[in-house]
Amino acid sequence: MKTTNINFIGNRNIALIFSGVLMIISMGSLAVRGLQMGIDFTGGTLIEVGYQKAADLTVLRNTLDTEGFNDATVQNFGTTRDVLIRLKPQDGVSNVELSAKVLEAINKNTAEPASVRRVEFVGPQVGDDLAEDGFLALLYSTIGILIYIAWRFEWKFSAGAVLATFHDVIVTLGLFSVLGLEFDLTVLAAVLALIGYSLNDTIVVYDRIRENFRLLRNKSTEEIMNISVNVTLSRTIMTSLTVILVLVSLFFLGGEVIHNFAIVLLFGVFFGTYSSIFIASPMALILGISPDDLMIPVKEGAELDGRP
Repeated sequence: MKTTNINFIGNRNIALIFSGVLMIISMGSLAVRGLQMGIDFTGGTLIEVGYQKAADLTVLRNTLDTEGFNDATVQNFGTTRDVLIRLKPQDGVSNVELSAKVLEAINKNTAEPASVRRVEFVGPQVGDDLAEDGFLALLYSTIGILIYIAWRFEWKFSAGAVLATFHDVIVTLGLFSVLGLEFDLTVLAAVLALIGYSLNDTIVVYDRIRENFRLLRNKSTEEIMNISVNVTLSRTIMTSLTVILVLVSLFFLGGEVIHNFAIVLLFGVFFGTYSSIFIASPMALILGISPDDLMIPVKEGAELDGRP
């Protein structure tokens, strides 16, 4: 395959300005609006109901909205005949009373009554613990990345990779904040998967840069980085397109349960690919990376080791 010759590093300022604007919008939205936490984090009631035939989720959502359950989340669970209804806590109403009211509401104007399979309550304290543990997982994974790349490559590469990954996570969370999408444990799992995907792309580019630092002694750092990004570009794009095809299928065919999961990864794969090209390498360059940082030190007196 023919290698491209695009001046990615030379145009880094445009990309950095674009990313800076996205970061400001994302962090501003997260600070002002925050994330719309699901009941996994806020606590609430989960009601599973079953039908004899496939349930019409649109009709169920409209019915619950009409009956005053505006914050209800309705989705299929396992089959089209099984439905999960998630409700946020309501003051002064027990989960038994709440499940009875929901069942009465959805059976009011239907010839096909639903039967309750189970009712579960997630307390606020459990939700707080899940939120804390989830975001600690994000923090610990980022620290692990920093340590691994610093050991595997060089600290300037390590800082560049973490900044690129941080960029991907913040912009993705900003999307959820701006659009008001629900953030639950499934979405958190997708964010952790996104960190791994973004890091993998970045390491592929960094590995080629390190290799070319030792081979291309007569070129500048910027030229070597451009060559390395262009050489890995076809691999990066083909990998991303393959993943995107799978995620598009999950988005349209996977059902409500993994809808937001697919959104996170679709958006994250796009920006993970973008950041591995336009953010990770330029950040390492800004931090002062050069071929000298990766040269194997010459042992003093090595030229005498082979003498008798």
